[in-house]
Amino acid sequence: MKITLQSEQSVRLEDDGGPLTVEAESDRQAYSPFHMLASGLALCTHSVLHSWATHASIDTASLVIDVAWEYADKPHRVGSYAVTLRWPGLPEERRPVALRAAKLCTVHATLEHPPAIAMEVAA
Repeated sequence: MKITLQSEQSVRLEDDGGPLTVEAESDRQAYSPFHMLASGLALCTHSVLHSWATHASIDTASLVIDVAWEYADKPHRVGSYAVTLRWPGLPEERRPVALRAAKLCTVHATLEHPPAIAMEVAA
């Protein structure tokens, strides 16, 4: 599995058959917490789609997932995500079902319904 930093506000996930790697198009790009969050969304989405496709006998070799985000002003945070499933081998009639399956990703659900976060400073 390969995650490529496409820009400061986007990542691409591809299954290259190997272990998880993170690559950048430039040595000046750092893997930021925002990239990590988007990578988690991409990996979760891929996992759900791979499981669904295996049961439906659909090949996932051509599946690529792009995740881009926009920032919100106040507080500084991610304001929105755009997830694009690039899947040339997916039959046209299966696209709506694949989209519904992708939305079953637990990271997707967590971002749509954010959890409460308790934080403290301990001695």
